[in-house]
Formats: sequence, C-alpha cells, structure tokens
Amino acid sequence: MTDKLRLHYAPDNASLVIRLVLEEMGLPYETVLVDRSMREQERATYRALNPNGLIPVLETSQGPIFETAAILLWLADTHGMMAPAASDLDRGAFLKWLFFASNTLHADLRILFYAETYIDPDQAETLRAGIRPRLRRHLRLLDNQAAVAPGWLCPDNPSALSYYLACMMRWMAIYPAGSDRSWFQLPDTPYLQRLLNALETRDATRAAIAAEGLGATPFTSPTHPTPPQGSAT
Repeated sequence: MTDKLRLHYAPDNASLVIRLVLEEMGLPYETVLVDRSMREQERATYRALNPNGLIPVLETSQGPIFETAAILLWLADTHGMMAPAASDLDRGAFLKWLFFASNTLHADLRILFYAETYIDPDQAETLRAGIRPRLRRHLRLLDNQAAVAPGWLCPDNPSALSYYLACMMRWMAIYPAGSDRSWFQLPDTPYLQRLLNALETRDATRAAIAAEGLGATPFTSPTHPTPPQGSAT
C-alpha cells in the first residue's frame, strides 16, 4: 500500500516514537515542525488536525490520526509490520501491553512532567513524589514481560511497542528539568535495558538522532536534545 504520510512533530516529543517507527518501517514521509516555543500546537490550524492540541499528528490518506498508540497501531496494521497481525496468537498480549503503555505509563508520565497543570503549583513536587512509585511499578511489570522476550518485546525484533517504551524511558531520565530523577535507574530493569541497548544501534535510531539532536546514546544515557530546529518544550 502506498500512502502519503506527513508527521507533525516537535523535537523529543511523543512524535519521536512515530518518527522511529516510520524509519524502522522504511516508509517515506514528510515532517512539519510544530514550534512549541511559539505555542503552535494551540493554534486553530493545528487544532483542526488534533482538537486536543497535542503532538503528534500523522496525516494519512485516511485523514489525520492523533494519539500515539492509535498511530502506531494504524501503521502496524496498514503496513503489516512491527506488531502481531490480527490473526496471530500474540495479538492479544501485544494489544494489552501497548494500551498499558499508552493509557497507564504514558498517562502517569504526563502527570510527572506537567504536575502544575493537575494541581496547585505549590503542591506539584508532592504530586510528583506520589507518582514516582507508580512509575517504578509499571516498569517492573514491563521488565517482567521483557524477561520472557516475546516476539513483540525482543531485542532482536523491534516492535512499535519497543520504541514507545524506549522513548518513555529516555524521558524519565531527563525530564522535568530540575526535578529529582534519582528514582529512575536503568539497571533496575535489566531486560528493558537490554532492549534499549539493541534499539540504540539501529539505523532508525541513528536517523532520529540526526533529525532531532538526541545525542549518541538517546536511550541508555540520554541528554537534553539540541535539535536543529524547533524546541522540545
């Protein structure tokens, strides 16, 4: 299937997950910068694509798609790559952990990163302190899955979920700026660490590093990005 794909992105935002999967799939696509420093995601032209004003959006021949997990699942099903097929016995397991990553892990990360939007700013650090143990539990559950190396969470065979988890673990290590991050130690999840090590050597990751200024080890020892254009925040 041929499809004209256009990714609306900001550096080191959730759009990074989509870029990595597009690169891994070898699909041609265009990018459109959403300049967060100018609050472009809040403008009417962007909200016409995603009324929630969140990044990313992937424009397709079927119209614009938003929500990271929805885009990933659409890409996997449309192009028959990076996820078990609907008839595969592993499909149910893949779906439940994909949506755990999206609805639970990523949702809790948003609270960690943007606590001031959920509670009085004076209480933001208290909220962050409360969410960190939850995030650690989520990671332990995922590490237990990675330990048995199912086909959709295996270092030798990247899936859409693999890249999603790698990006979220990257963000845990560096965001929010100035906040305590000692709670997150990559060696605490050795099987996920092995997955991240493998992803870091792939051509898709190299392409994303160049496009978004992610640094040489974006998953295992991440640093704040130095993007050639746009702003991560």
